[in-house]
This record gives sequence, C-alpha cells and structure tokens, in this order.
Amino acid sequence: MRNAPRSLRALADAGLRGVGQVLFQDSPVSGLLFLAGLAVVSPLYALAALLGSLIGSAFAGLLGADRSLLQTGMFGFNGALTALALLFFLKPTVLTWLCVVLAAACSSILLLGCMTLLERWKLPALTAPFVLITFCVFLASAGFGRLETTSLMPTASLPKAATVEGIVTVDSLLHGTLNGLAQIFFQSHWLSALLFAAALLVRSPAACLIALAGSLTGALVAWGMGAAEPSIRAGLFGFNSALVAVALACVFHPCNRRTLAWALLAAAITPFVHAALSATLALLGLPALTLPFVLVTWVFLLAGTRLPALSDMKPNQQQGMPHP
Repeated sequence: MRNAPRSLRALADAGLRGVGQVLFQDSPVSGLLFLAGLAVVSPLYALAALLGSLIGSAFAGLLGADRSLLQTGMFGFNGALTALALLFFLKPTVLTWLCVVLAAACSSILLLGCMTLLERWKLPALTAPFVLITFCVFLASAGFGRLETTSLMPTASLPKAATVEGIVTVDSLLHGTLNGLAQIFFQSHWLSALLFAAALLVRSPAACLIALAGSLTGALVAWGMGAAEPSIRAGLFGFNSALVAVALACVFHPCNRRTLAWALLAAAITPFVHAALSATLALLGLPALTLPFVLVTWVFLLAGTRLPALSDMKPNQQQGMPHP
C-alpha cells in the first residue's frame, strides 16, 4: 500500500508526458499546457486527452511494457489522440466513452505490434496506432446503430474536383499557421494555438519555431496549389506539415541547416499527400487524420539512410526520446 501513492504519481506523470508526446515533448509541463489549450475550447476535450493518455499508459504497464518507454509517455500519446478523435467525430454518449476506454487501451497493444513490425526497417510507429484504431472505430460505426456520428464526420462520396475558393491574404496565412498547431489536437482557436506553441517553447524553442515553419510551409503550398481559403485558414493543410517538420528536424535528426532544409522539403510535399489521401478516403467517409505525417516521415527517414549527410547523424536526445 505504501507504493500506491508513488505509483499514482508515476502514472499521472506518464499521462501528462503522453499528452506532451503528441508533439514529441517529454515534459509534464508541456502536457499541462496542451491540456490548457484544449480546455479553452472544451474541458471535455482536455478530459478525453488526459484519460486516453492515462489509460494507454496504465494498460501498457499492466502488460509489462518497457518501463523507460512508460516513463517518457510513449504509451500515452496515441491513446490521447484516439480519445480526442472519437469525441470529435462521435457524439459523447456513454457508449462513445466506453469506446474511448477500449480504444485507448488497444492503442498500447497496437503500438507494441507496430514497434515489432517496423523494427526491421528501424522506423518509429509515430501515430500509426492512433490512425488505424480510429479508422476501425469509424468504419465500425456504419454497422453499429448506437455509435452516433457528429456532423464533422466526412460523408462517403466520390472525390470532387476542387475550385479556388476565397482570397488568401496575409491574415489567412497567419491564422492558418497558428491553426496548423491547433489542428493537431482537432482545434481551430487562436488561444489554443498560442498555448500549444507555449507548450513547445518551454521544452524546446527550436521545436516551436520549426513547427510554425512547417505549418506555414504547408499553408503556402496549399495556397499556391489553389486550395480553398477556409481550409487554409483553419490549418487543415498545416498540421501534418508541422508534425513532419518537427520529427525530421528536431527528433530523428539533430537540428541544423541541413536537416531543417530536409524537413521543410518534406513539409512542402505533405499537403500533396494530405490532398491525395483525403480524396481517396472520401470514398469511405474517413478523414485523413495524421496519416500523411506518418507516411511522409517514414519515406524521408528511409531515404535518409541512403544519404551519408543524414545517415551519419544521431538523433538529438535533448528533444526527448524519439517515438518508438
């Protein structure tokens, strides 16, 4: 019994770090600021993210997972994102909350499976468990009459040719860049975005600047390709690019001019992948989520192993342990 308070403190710490690890930050302070950014829009979202991270971490602990990964929140971030996605696209009924608990627990199992599968190529799982589990629940909702979707869930349809909509201004790009950070957590609010940026800043000023640069890159490419102004302003073309930029320039490579250029190139390609996946997944009525981030990061990490200037570099451990 004496160890119970210590275990609860360790779980709470892992849960907060799990929320922070959504953007690669191994810091409970960053996790708290991310939760504050969510609470600005809805305390329910903050509760869901924390609950998902705690359940993912606790279940991994029960399974006997690597303690060092547990302590850095590695089994929490997929659970946090899964919980947010389910509460965002499904109505918050009792059944939805039960699905949140089950899905967050399963995210730890899927993470372990992805780690084993990807070990051969020395690739991190990133948010692949979150994407796969969320897709499974959303597709299953079509066969389960008691899982009620919100109006935010895409309707299955054939891809339609996009038309240039609205005039993109400097204000559009500014909002789009900030919202690119907010959309990582399914938000589109300026104060949330500022709190998310602060969460990065307290742990790593470089990661904060690179995330904003990645988000801006995604917005600029989308603008140049004629994406709709409301989508650019909402940050829909920025959040995957922000994640890609931080992963490649701060986490899996040390931060320098060469890796920054590599990361921004990847960030510029990401809007194309996002648009392509969104059109493809529209047939199933699914959102792209962070799948573009996962695929682009994997490809660039694999390509980097063939480039001596990148393959000889070691990850920057000051940014926290790379994602498994």
